[in-house]
Amino acid sequence: MTPVEPHLFYTGVVAQLYAPLRSIVPDPEPYARFIATSGQPALELGCGTGDPLLDLRGRGLDIEGLDSSADMLARCQSEAAGRGLDVVLHHQPMESMDLARGYRSIFLAGPTFNLLADDDTARHALERVRAHLQPQGQALIPLFLPAATPPEDLGRTREHTSPDGTCMRVTPIAEERDEFRRNQTTILRYELITDHEDIVEERPWLLHWHTQAGFHRLATEAGLAVRAVLRPDGTAATPTDQAFVFILANPTSAA
Repeated sequence: MTPVEPHLFYTGVVAQLYAPLRSIVPDPEPYARFIATSGQPALELGCGTGDPLLDLRGRGLDIEGLDSSADMLARCQSEAAGRGLDVVLHHQPMESMDLARGYRSIFLAGPTFNLLADDDTARHALERVRAHLQPQGQALIPLFLPAATPPEDLGRTREHTSPDGTCMRVTPIAEERDEFRRNQTTILRYELITDHEDIVEERPWLLHWHTQAGFHRLATEAGLAVRAVLRPDGTAATPTDQAFVFILANPTSAA
């Protein structure tokens, strides 16, 4: 099955099941600290349904969100309205974003950058990040090296049942891995079961990974300076870390 781009993957039943079935909810505190250091206004790339964007907006921060999926943004807007928040959302892919203002802080809350299908797309996204960074602004980009799904985990279902009895499930059923292209495609089966209907869809979920050296090169080619490479806990990354965070800036920005 051919992988689909993120704006097509995160639609329909996948967008509906995303929040209930996610395994991790981003902690807003690291991003609040990043914005406190780098400054406002801020922009969250791949903001999805609004975590941690809406929490940060609720603190009064000047922050906007961008995502390529209209369905995910609609859910984010609905959640914002439910919280009584006014938030600016942009429906654009990060690799071609063209916004009217610049930002002191640009970040992704989790390794959403790994959804970009290849190095060329990643480079374009980094070029657009640089174009939208104000002087002395910084970008925070988390990345990880995905491990192959263990064979015993294929077919293992993650499930959530809502108070009204609606059953939501996601199951990895097959996987292909291309070490040369640094791509991993997992076929995910989504199920939404209610008293009235059963919806079942299978979609290919693509992850493209970067080594630290490879991403450093891409960032430099895009005209960005690498300020730091950190572990998720904020300490200095080592070359063998499987998850790491790049802090990037314009070359003219202050160190």
